[in-house]
Amino acid sequence: MLVGSIEAGGTKFVCAVGDEDYRIKDSVHFPTTTPEETLRKTIDYFKKFDVEAIGIASFGPIELRKNSPKYGYITKTPKPNWENTDFVGTLKKELNVPMFWTTDVNGSAYGEYVMSTLSNEKIESLVYYTIGTGVGGGAIKNGEFVGTVGHPEMGHTLLKRHPDDLDFKGICPFHGDCLEGLVAGPTFDARLGKPGKDVPQSDHVWDIMAYYVAQAALQVTLILRPDKVVFGGGVVSEPFLDKVRAQFKELLNGYVEVGDLKKYITMPLVKDNGSATLGDFALAIRELQE
Repeated sequence: MLVGSIEAGGTKFVCAVGDEDYRIKDSVHFPTTTPEETLRKTIDYFKKFDVEAIGIASFGPIELRKNSPKYGYITKTPKPNWENTDFVGTLKKELNVPMFWTTDVNGSAYGEYVMSTLSNEKIESLVYYTIGTGVGGGAIKNGEFVGTVGHPEMGHTLLKRHPDDLDFKGICPFHGDCLEGLVAGPTFDARLGKPGKDVPQSDHVWDIMAYYVAQAALQVTLILRPDKVVFGGGVVSEPFLDKVRAQFKELLNGYVEVGDLKKYITMPLVKDNGSATLGDFALAIRELQE
């Protein structure tokens, strides 16, 4: 059996074909340009394979409610030209297979949930954040996504400002200094005039960002009480998460028990940013079975 994965990012699309054991058999990536060009490349790629179902994890916001006339659409995205794009409908016209439609972070969260199970971790729930060009989060409980009228927008929660960061207005076009506005990759350029990869971990800006990310981990800990919180994306590294864990411990102040912080606040189990692809394969199989 072959299934497909579409990881639809604002910068690039990653399309892959895999088997029932989530092994990648073929993959391709290309820049996210116009909807017409990008979806045409996606359709042409999958026409080369006999896939039985496709899992799609897309940047958003997107419409997930199947009873909505806009189901399968990318909705009010700041991505130029993509607002009100009928993503699923366009693919369905030429690829007549079952499709599971969700957000990019939900796809990654599901991939981490499946990999945790395959790794014999005894977990029932997790939260996954990606911190890159933007910030998003997805939550899984007992194998199901959290969110009914829409998907969570964890990247846009509001935070307490760090005392050394009060003059930074944030970069989110909607909220200014929400989580995404304060810790997404482009904030390095906005604060320091250079990309994050050129900023050493010793720079105080990493402590400031760790303070914000620790607040995000604290929020979901106290609201959802997950088994673990996973952080992925280009901004995240193990040295950075060490700073986050230290800040989290101080903020939590022993209020609830979360166990070993190295096991509770973690990097992804799936290597090379492959969480969404694995999750898409699993969701495609799930859609086929249902």
